[in-house]
Amino acid sequence: MRHHRVREQAGVSRRAVTRSAVLAAAAVLLPGGPGGIGGAGGAVAQARAAAAGVTLRLPAPTGPYRTGVTTLYLVDRSRPDPWERGIPVREVMATVFYPARTVRGFPVARQMSADAAASFGLYGHRVHPELPHAGADWSATTTHSHTGAPAQASRRRPVLLYSPGGGDPRTMGTTLAEELASHGYVVVTVDHPGDAGEVEFPCAMAGREKVRPTVLRDDPRKRPDLFRAMIDTRIADTRFVLDRLEDLAAGRNPDAAGRPLPEHLGRALDPRRTGVYGHSAGGTTAAETMYEDRRVRAAVTMEGYLDRAPETPGRPGEPYPVARHGSDRPLLLLGTDGFPARKELEPSWRAVLARSGGRAHRRQLDGAAHAVFTDYAALAPQLQDAGLMTAAARASLTGPADPARSVPAVRHHVLSFFARHLPAR
Repeated sequence: MRHHRVREQAGVSRRAVTRSAVLAAAAVLLPGGPGGIGGAGGAVAQARAAAAGVTLRLPAPTGPYRTGVTTLYLVDRSRPDPWERGIPVREVMATVFYPARTVRGFPVARQMSADAAASFGLYGHRVHPELPHAGADWSATTTHSHTGAPAQASRRRPVLLYSPGGGDPRTMGTTLAEELASHGYVVVTVDHPGDAGEVEFPCAMAGREKVRPTVLRDDPRKRPDLFRAMIDTRIADTRFVLDRLEDLAAGRNPDAAGRPLPEHLGRALDPRRTGVYGHSAGGTTAAETMYEDRRVRAAVTMEGYLDRAPETPGRPGEPYPVARHGSDRPLLLLGTDGFPARKELEPSWRAVLARSGGRAHRRQLDGAAHAVFTDYAALAPQLQDAGLMTAAARASLTGPADPARSVPAVRHHVLSFFARHLPAR
């Protein structure tokens, strides 16, 4: 078995390159310069006041456990924020879904808070033009998890981290996270502030809004320097979250604001059995994080490129190490027949399959498109039924498949993979 390690010197160099490249990109992408989107706070307040419209529903999880949920505010003081010069630390927000001992008396959580939903309503269509500019009350959607419920800690459970696609918030990975948690996993969904669609923080900080929108305005693959910096930042974020989860499992509270944790949450985690899964840029993050970090035992990439963005359009990009050398741990490549960039995925996916000695496998969902791996698979048909999205827009976003088929299919592939390699026994 090969042991892939990243030397500290290389890591420092990468952090320096990442910060420089991202700040340069942010200056181009962000109207109004480093301060973020001009007037974002006022616009969010207006959008929140005017919020009204269709209430969308998420499908219920199918596992035997009721689920609890909490959020973690994590601060890495060894890294400055790569997107904003005025933020001296790297902040990361995460949501933890887990099997609950009881949910009685604990409220059901919303998918997004009112302020986060208002920001998403304002800027979500910049990332996904198929989304309506108005007509959906994003703050009204509830999850099936209960805020602050005590964790079921009869035994330690495998931990799965989720990294969303570029421009997407972690909240759009709720359906799959709840499904996995209902089958006995502790699932941690991670936002990557700056490129995440919206991130709400529990406290104020100079240099940013309380709700931070994405700086992305276009496909990052069109900017090789931006794509490289974005993935490097995400890998560093993910490994930092792994560090903090080890603290949590050891009985310490990693929340930088000192907010109380659900009862017995730390005792429910087994950081020795960790997996990572991700969508699009998050899929790239998942596979490459596993390559670089021995703590990750298995990974799923859902249509994530395994090469860097090409310097010359139409030419293959430089493979990431996981594609160049193969994976020595289980890796699932999950794709669709409706992803327009399937051809661009092929070289790196074929490479990792050929070089992993049978440890990498590929599966495909038919009648589906790129965002079928997210909550949009369930939400887009509801938007279409309400007259807020055309059939063509829905097909572009998630494909024409009925969510009664596509949602269980995604759940099955991811759950069965982790059940085989990281069983929640």
